[in-house]
Amino acid sequence: MAGQQADQTIQVAGEWRPALSGATREILDPADAEPFARVAEGDERDADAAVDAARRAFDAGSWPRTPVAERAALLRRVADLLIRDREELGLLESRDAGKTVEEGRVDIDCVADAFRYFADLVTAEGPGRVVDAGSPDVHSVVVHEPVGVCALITPWNYPLLQASWKIAPALAAGNTFVVKPSEITPMTTIALLERLEEAGLPAGVANIVTGPGHSVGARLAEHPDVDLVSFTGGLVSGTKVAQAAAAGVKKIALELGGKNPNVVFADACATEEDFDTAVDQALNAAFIHSGQVCSAGARLIVEESVRERFVAELARRAGRIRLGRGTEKGVECGPLVSEQQRARTEAYVASALAEGAVLRCGGRRPEPSGTRPADGYFYEPTVLDQCHREMKVVREEVFGPVLTVETFRTEDEAVALANDTEYGLAGAVWTTDPGRARRVAGRLRHGTVWINDFHPYLPQAEWGGFGKSGIGRELGPAGLAEYRETKHVYQNLAPRPVRWFMG
Repeated sequence: MAGQQADQTIQVAGEWRPALSGATREILDPADAEPFARVAEGDERDADAAVDAARRAFDAGSWPRTPVAERAALLRRVADLLIRDREELGLLESRDAGKTVEEGRVDIDCVADAFRYFADLVTAEGPGRVVDAGSPDVHSVVVHEPVGVCALITPWNYPLLQASWKIAPALAAGNTFVVKPSEITPMTTIALLERLEEAGLPAGVANIVTGPGHSVGARLAEHPDVDLVSFTGGLVSGTKVAQAAAAGVKKIALELGGKNPNVVFADACATEEDFDTAVDQALNAAFIHSGQVCSAGARLIVEESVRERFVAELARRAGRIRLGRGTEKGVECGPLVSEQQRARTEAYVASALAEGAVLRCGGRRPEPSGTRPADGYFYEPTVLDQCHREMKVVREEVFGPVLTVETFRTEDEAVALANDTEYGLAGAVWTTDPGRARRVAGRLRHGTVWINDFHPYLPQAEWGGFGKSGIGRELGPAGLAEYRETKHVYQNLAPRPVRWFMG
């Protein structure tokens, strides 16, 4: 935070200020549980002030009527500022969320890509879709307009990335917004708002309220002057957001996580090179950012004939993952984000073992070391073998470094297992058979399906899920459409009396 005092992290109408209550919150580094920042702890009153500023900026301000080319130019300036400050922001993301600095740097690159993508997308659009009304005397066109004031509620695992997936299309479409970052990882979102200001965004277009979900988030979801609520987070909280927004018949977009299958067929392990790749990718799928990823491949579903060899090698490599403070050189995986998240992970592992799972590696807190302070929220990458669908750890999203192993014998059985979840965010299939790859990908009920890969996404391709993974999409053209209203403008070029009524 370069532009304001430590407790002045609420921005309303271009002014940085403390919470109206004067309350603050310390932000802890997950690697050692030590505070490294202090932010304002806003409440409902701060949310109301921010919404009022966004409402005035939309109804009477210039941004919604700013030419598309100028809006796009601002988004590109923001992207340039993010790359300029890549090292600073990557380090801040590491300290905020516990991930490695390298992961933080990659996040900054992806955020810049998102801003540039939406700038390019709106620039390339035409003035509207002309509709043939069947008469030369009628000009009929369908146009898209900004939806209005957007409430953007973001999660703690990818603070800046998830904020950008909402902020970039919201601004590209001409909206104003209030963003509420997670109360435990708000720092890079604050930094992004500073850079929006530096890029020249008019006051009141972007507003931020730091504070808890039960007060700030709940108020934003129900506020009568909010036109759209976009929320990324857990299923329980997302359901509450949807219920609150329903009373005002607001537009909503919900990304609520997943329980994602990684299906490995035996033919994907036929050669040593193929086997090495499939195991390596299974590690990446499950343990990147300590498994705190909505699309984590936490369910390994492997063909029975190769299960033992595959799981043995997977567990061996998982046990060698270097845990530690994300800012330390050589560290491959950081801590969990909080003590609460670690305790939650431990509870899921305990329940799995009680239900008959076999622990192949991990399942405990590591010994402290030079890169692992004793008070950090570390937990070893964990592989649980011989799991089945009735287990809680298989059904529910752990959001920790826990991989469960299920087996199958036939293609139909593999698909049935992969789809046997109330979620449907993402999944993968590993096979060298092109026909099988297409068949399985076509049958998987998940919003993103990878073939012989895991985790990549493209800003130009929609992201979102089936079932309880949410409503709507982020990224791609559909991600921009979430922040727009569609209007049909019908112009009669030669008006004359209808004579329906003859009196």
